[in-house]
Amino acid sequence: MKKSVTFITVIFSTSLKLVFLLLFICCIVSPACSQSHQQNQSWLAKERIAERNVVVLNNSSGFIPVTSLTGLHIASVDFGNSYSTVFDSLLNKYQKVTSINGNAYISAGSINGLIDDLNLYNTLFISLTDASINNKDIIRFILEVEKNRKAVIIFSGQANALTKLDAIQSPLIWNPQNTPESAAVTAQVIFGGIAASGRLAETYSPRYTKGSGFDTQKIRLKYTVPEELGINIADLNKIDNIAREAIQQHATPGAVVMVVKDGSVIFNRAYGYQTYSPVRPVKITDLYDLASVTKVSATTPVVMQLTDSGKLSLDSTLKKYIALTRNTDKQDITVREVMLHQAGFTPYIPFYQYLTASDHSTDSSAAYPTKVSEHYFLRKNYFHDVMWPQMLHSKVTTRGKYVYSDLSMYFMQQVVEGITHTPLDQYALKQFYKPLGMQTAGFKPLLRFNKDDIAPTENDTYFRNSLLQGYVHDQGAAMAGGVAGHAGLFASANDLAILFQMYLNRGSYGGHQYFKPETVDLFTSRQSAVSRRGLGFDRWDPDASKHYPSELASPKTFGHTGFTGTCVWADPQYNLVYIFLSNRVHDQTANKLSSMNIRSRIQDVIYQAIQKAGK
Repeated sequence: MKKSVTFITVIFSTSLKLVFLLLFICCIVSPACSQSHQQNQSWLAKERIAERNVVVLNNSSGFIPVTSLTGLHIASVDFGNSYSTVFDSLLNKYQKVTSINGNAYISAGSINGLIDDLNLYNTLFISLTDASINNKDIIRFILEVEKNRKAVIIFSGQANALTKLDAIQSPLIWNPQNTPESAAVTAQVIFGGIAASGRLAETYSPRYTKGSGFDTQKIRLKYTVPEELGINIADLNKIDNIAREAIQQHATPGAVVMVVKDGSVIFNRAYGYQTYSPVRPVKITDLYDLASVTKVSATTPVVMQLTDSGKLSLDSTLKKYIALTRNTDKQDITVREVMLHQAGFTPYIPFYQYLTASDHSTDSSAAYPTKVSEHYFLRKNYFHDVMWPQMLHSKVTTRGKYVYSDLSMYFMQQVVEGITHTPLDQYALKQFYKPLGMQTAGFKPLLRFNKDDIAPTENDTYFRNSLLQGYVHDQGAAMAGGVAGHAGLFASANDLAILFQMYLNRGSYGGHQYFKPETVDLFTSRQSAVSRRGLGFDRWDPDASKHYPSELASPKTFGHTGFTGTCVWADPQYNLVYIFLSNRVHDQTANKLSSMNIRSRIQDVIYQAIQKAGK
């Protein structure tokens, strides 16, 4: 009878763990489902206990929080953590981390095989429990691998077992609990999403004495529930109805919404499917074609950096940076005018309409190297031979007036590439995306990601005659090879959150200063006497009748929208970032998303929830 009771108890306990883990993943790690206020309060209480309990040891080098991400190849080696899924999922929000089951090697008696299989990783996060800490092979493994690479040891268990780790030199994070909350907290402490200040309450060994512990800083986004900031999730759940309305009315087949408040991601949900066929549900990690959000997420930050360093002057003219503008009507236009859309450029050139049969081929070759989409290749040098001359010879007609033009960022791409001597996509990746931990942001995503991870845009029946998935929707950007100053960037919501939190931090993120604070202030504030615009950035419209971008947004709000159905807005007054990603152009370009005010209505709900909470 006792055996039966014990067996039932074990099964019941395991089932409870599984249910709780699934709920936790739903609400924090991958919150694609609705949550209740009561659930969130319960999780928050446990998370706060985990935060108070966590202690960082052996950190005299200051490695925790990890600041420099460039060049890190990280493996998370698990020796029995029940919540390794939570731990690794949170780690991967900051940097790509490969999960490795260390116990599988122990069971096979192949600890040396594990050492060999880790040869390509220069940074290890090693998780231990009360059971695994007593395994001498595991301790020997740690002592060996920490000699020639960075390692962080995560121990969840009884404090008196710390004596087993006296010989370890690497940073050690201890938490007495082995729970989903402690796993989530520990992962965020490592990358600076959460600050740690815990101390050991007793002396356990000569190394781990009473009062031991290091303070660490919060330097990156935190992932939590809105209740942590006093906001009721029930008020944000109203977003669900607006998103469903958009999908039901075929304004978009799906969408991702993210809300970041006070440096914490408090809402992140995916809605609908990638297409109107209910085959592939949208994931919060899906990549979207950002369209004109490229302007403020690729070209503008490069301009900001070059302005910071003195390599670019906003008041210098185009003839200084682009030789072919000399002796044209564009030579005396200033960089400032271009960034404000006051250069007088024509708004749009339909480049694809000028194509002839000899300009493209269904097969790639030396003569037709530029891939525009599946089975569509442009002839060599088409951009420089045809498109660029069309832009150079287009008439300047409205200089000094605000006329939004994609040509502005074609020209700025030429300016910054001439200064950096590096293609825009490569420069942005090296200078911003990689060091910031933006794992998905980039041009030509099919070179790095599976097609299924990218939301398709238009079913193009007039130019490329194919469904566009992983190829930029904008025709001109596609004909330029997929990289352009005004369009071509793809990214997930999480990556945009990182970038715009850096802007809100006035250039600082992850322990690095990317821009001078005054440079961020300059570019994101109103800089035009004839429009609402900042330098590169769109902004809040003072015309109250327009309610742009939202009826409740503050006058400090800056960001941008994208033709494909995207937007990102940052509001310094509320310390808020709002991101909406959709593929509303699938499978046609009727703009119900705008006529139904989907993006702005969701933004209004966010402000209402914040104001109701007195935040």
